[in-house]
Amino acid sequence: MHKGFTHFNARFALQSQRELLRKLHADVIFLQEVQDVHIKHSKRFNAWSTSGQLEYLADSIWSDYAYGKNSIYPAGHHGNALLSKFPITKSYNQDISAHASEQRGMLHCEIEVPNWDITLHAVCVHLGLLAPWRRQQLLDIAHYIEQNIPADAPLIIAGDFNDWSMRAGHQFSKQLTLHEVFERHLGKPARSFPALLPILRMDRIYVRNFKIKQVEVHAGAHFLNISDHAILTAELIKA
Repeated sequence: MHKGFTHFNARFALQSQRELLRKLHADVIFLQEVQDVHIKHSKRFNAWSTSGQLEYLADSIWSDYAYGKNSIYPAGHHGNALLSKFPITKSYNQDISAHASEQRGMLHCEIEVPNWDITLHAVCVHLGLLAPWRRQQLLDIAHYIEQNIPADAPLIIAGDFNDWSMRAGHQFSKQLTLHEVFERHLGKPARSFPALLPILRMDRIYVRNFKIKQVEVHAGAHFLNISDHAILTAELIKA
C-alpha cells in the first residue's frame, strides 16, 4: 500500500488503491504498509479517512479485517493487514524484527470459509531489506507455523518477501512443504517490482493443501498512480 501514496510519495492515492482492490473481486487480500493512523497526514489530505486506512479499504466489500501494527512513531503507525469476505475468528500479530532499525511483523488470521470443514490459516508478512535479516525472519515464521498451524490445514502465506535472489524462500518452502503459486503454476516466482515494468521477484504467495487454478500479475503504466509494487493474485481450490 506504500502507506497510501504513490511511488516516491508523489501523490496521495488511497482512493485509487481502494478502487483497484475492488476490481480484483478477491475473497481475501493481503496488504503491507497500511498506515492506519497518521496525525499530520490526516490534517494535510482532505481525502484521508477519519476512520483509518484499513476500515476505508474494507468499506462494504470485505466484512472482516485485521491489522498488525508493526512500526510505531510519534505521528502514527503502519503495518500488515488482511481483508476478508469471510469471518476472521482469530488474529495474532507477531513482531519478527531482526534489527532495531527496521520494524517488521507477521499477521496470522484464522478464517471460517462457508461449507469448509476446516479452518483457513492466512499469514501476511513483510520481510527485511537485508538477506541475514530475512533468513532469521523466515526461520521465526517457520517455527511459529510448525507450532501453531496444523499440517493438514489449508494455509496461505503472502506478502513482500524482499527475496529477489529467491534463496531464502526455497529453504523456507522446503521446510514447511509449501508451494509458491507462480513457481508451481508457471515455473518461476512472479516479477513484481517495480510495478511499472516488473523486474525483481520480490513478492510471494505460498500455499499448503491447495490446488492452484490460476495466477496473475497486475502491473503496468497505470500503477504509477497507485503503488510501487505490482499486485499478485491466485485462484485456489482447497485440496
